Amino acid sequence: MPTHSETRRLPYTAQQMYDLVADVERYPEFLPWTAAARIRSVKEDGDKAVMLAVLVISFKVFRERFGSRVTLWPKARKIDTEYLDGPFKHMVSNWSFQDADGGCDVSFHVDFEFRNKLLQTTATFFFNDAMQRIVRAFERRAAALYG
Repeated sequence: MPTHSETRRLPYTAQQMYDLVADVERYPEFLPWTAAARIRSVKEDGDKAVMLAVLVISFKVFRERFGSRVTLWPKARKIDTEYLDGPFKHMVSNWSFQDADGGCDVSFHVDFEFRNKLLQTTATFFFNDAMQRIVRAFERRAAALYG
C-alpha cells in the first residue's frame, strides 16, 4: 500500500495554507488529475466541520469518482480525510499547519490502496512522482493566491 508523508516550510501563514487545502471545491482549478469536485454537504459539529465531498480523478485512460468525509478542524488547523466510496479499498489523508519562523510548516500524510489491481500497480509505479506533483500544485496555488 503506497504511503507518503512530508513536512515542508512555506512562506505563508498556517491559516492561509489551511484555507487553501480546505477549499476542496476549487481543486479542479489547480490540482493535477482532478477533473471535478463537488461538496455534498457540510455539517458543523462543535469544534469541527464535517464535509462530504466527491472528486473525479482522471489519469490517462482511467476516470474514477470517489466520495470522502473531510473533517475540518479550524482551531487546530488540521484536516483529516477518510474514504467513503469509489475505487479504493481504503484511503486516508491528514494535513496539519503550524506557524513557524518565516511562514508555516505544512505536514501531509496519505495512505491508500485501490480495489482494482491494474490501478494499484499503475499508482504504485507513479506514486512518488504523483505525490510530488500534488504538493507542488498546492505550493503554486499558494504563490498565486498569497505571493
